[in-house]
Amino acid sequence: MSRRYIFSSESVTEGHPDKVCDTISDYILDACLEQDPLSRVACETLAKGNLVVLAGEITSNAKFELDEHVREAVRNIGYVNGDCIFHADTCRIICEMTEQSRDIKQGVDEAAAEGKGTAEQGAGDQGLMFGFACNETPELMPAPISFAHKLGRELTRLRKEGEIPWLRPDAKTQVSIEYHGHKPVRASAIVVSTQHAADVKQKEIRETLIELLIKKVIPAEWLDEKTTYLINPTGRFVVGGPEGDAGITGRKIIVDSYGGMGRHGGGAFSGKDPSKVDRSAAYMGRWVAKNVVASGLADRCEVQFAYAIGHPEPVSVSIDTFCTGKVDEEKLERAVCEVFNFKPAEIIKQLNLLRPIYRKTTNYGHFGRVDDLDAITWERTDKAEELQKAVR
Repeated sequence: MSRRYIFSSESVTEGHPDKVCDTISDYILDACLEQDPLSRVACETLAKGNLVVLAGEITSNAKFELDEHVREAVRNIGYVNGDCIFHADTCRIICEMTEQSRDIKQGVDEAAAEGKGTAEQGAGDQGLMFGFACNETPELMPAPISFAHKLGRELTRLRKEGEIPWLRPDAKTQVSIEYHGHKPVRASAIVVSTQHAADVKQKEIRETLIELLIKKVIPAEWLDEKTTYLINPTGRFVVGGPEGDAGITGRKIIVDSYGGMGRHGGGAFSGKDPSKVDRSAAYMGRWVAKNVVASGLADRCEVQFAYAIGHPEPVSVSIDTFCTGKVDEEKLERAVCEVFNFKPAEIIKQLNLLRPIYRKTTNYGHFGRVDDLDAITWERTDKAEELQKAVR
């Protein structure tokens, strides 16, 4: 008998203090890759009050003013209102950047080095990465995180296009979905907390967001008389963004991936060039898992692989279909290893990652984005037919 349970996932908008930092980090990464595709970048950002601090490592031939890209990122997020302490034009910027460690560089470079076991490009760090896909939504993502992201994107659109003038950039959404087994059946609760101008009343916020946001984004068949709506449940959210809370790059890894439905290896994405397998191999995992589900070989698929720093081959690759697979998992695993190449240099080639595409990925999930498959190549299902042939 299928178990009934509720699963919840959250999303945050680009004005959330952690996402402000992710966005700045990815703007700087793209600025480097635009001029020098072989840039090595690990850009970390902290924001608090009206202060932005940049730290990390950049080795690049690119020449540009870091401050300009910080302000551009903050301006495009929307921190330009006079009633926000954090502001694109006035924020103070401190930069503490160095070049990439020579020891790490020799492990990642495609070149021989003393003590290095191979001349191939190695992984930029040790670690484990996961990819996940399921057939709950057209984009093959879990329903809770998919709906949470859609609410966040629409909330931002309503703000930026001026349809709701009292909205401010910082916001969070959360969707709870009731499941029967692996099948999502209804939304049990929807939470929206959004920063707003000081003069708007809670009653107007609640009524407006239920009608113009929730009922527009969530299909009517998912909502019923028992669905709970929690809109700004504290009653007031005027102080937001880095004024209200410190932000740091890489603190929203579950928002960035599968909302907790699929596992996460722990490494953050934003601000890292694709030599860092925290990012590139996680994208690879999504590509593999999505193609497995798109091929019809499983209804749910999680891929895990792990790397050692400086070593070109993964130390492990495993597949879990949660008892939804249509073929033996060992056979599926062999097919995956036949169709895909997991060496870091090959991941970069297969997904065409040495491009300034990363600011497109920062907000509303790195996965499930099918609006620009030229850039977000790991959302393609171009290997599904090849996988089907490989398991025969």
